[in-house]
Amino acid sequence: MARITASVYTSHVPAIGAAIDLGKTHEPYWQPLFKGFEPSKQWMKDNKPDVIFLVYNDHATAFSLDLIPTFAIGTAAEFNPADEGWGPRPVPKVVGHPELASHIAQSVIQDDFDLTIVNKMDVDHGLTVPLSLMCGQPDAWPCPVIPFAVNVVQYPVPSGRRCYNLGRAIRKAVESFDQDLNVQIWGTGGMSHQLQGARAGLINREWDNAWLDRMIDDPEAAAATPHIDYVREAGSEGIELVMWLIARGAMADVPAFGAPEGAPVGPKPRLAHRFYHVPASNTAVGHAILENQG
Repeated sequence: MARITASVYTSHVPAIGAAIDLGKTHEPYWQPLFKGFEPSKQWMKDNKPDVIFLVYNDHATAFSLDLIPTFAIGTAAEFNPADEGWGPRPVPKVVGHPELASHIAQSVIQDDFDLTIVNKMDVDHGLTVPLSLMCGQPDAWPCPVIPFAVNVVQYPVPSGRRCYNLGRAIRKAVESFDQDLNVQIWGTGGMSHQLQGARAGLINREWDNAWLDRMIDDPEAAAATPHIDYVREAGSEGIELVMWLIARGAMADVPAFGAPEGAPVGPKPRLAHRFYHVPASNTAVGHAILENQG
């Protein structure tokens, strides 16, 4: 069967992609950030998956305020980098995995999570910046990627609890796929930032790191964080952190969706790397890698 071996969490600040594309990674402003991802790039080389299930939010690229699905899964064979107003990023096209994506959609919808099936879309910095941070600038991404877009742009947005439970359902779906695949699940976005209004530029280091502690060590408590806490403490765009809970809910120490109460779970995941840096274009950058054990 397929299995989820690790989860990766990272911010997806668009200016990070621009710094990479324009050769600015060694400039004093950017160097500390990219240094923090050097261990991650080596980890990625040492732990190359067969498929990445990448949770991100679209930034009015594939979708618009006219039509915003709460959860959308990309089932196409490939996805091109989007033009977000200054041309597409000079990165490889994203090769999908239609068979696994369709299987996950079937399983998750039967578990009563409504997904929008997307057979054609371009992918923006929300998806390509995490790939660049983890994989560098290759001629092709190291494996197929399943894009999974979450609405954290227009309220109402899904709760942390719903995202967490969706992750549990995704793990169940992956484990019922009949091919032997090593799958990683990535949660992206955040951490604290606000891009407009009187609090524009807000960054809350203490809250960010306390939330990251909870997500790693007590994901149930992280999933219970109400929306108002994200907005009050982490800024209007801090709500993107609910996407990290999809990845955390898919890990082996969390009961799979629908499992009976008291069902055995795996051990706590191993923290392979953790990093936090501010600022990156008025945004706090958080990052962690968790590996399933056994």
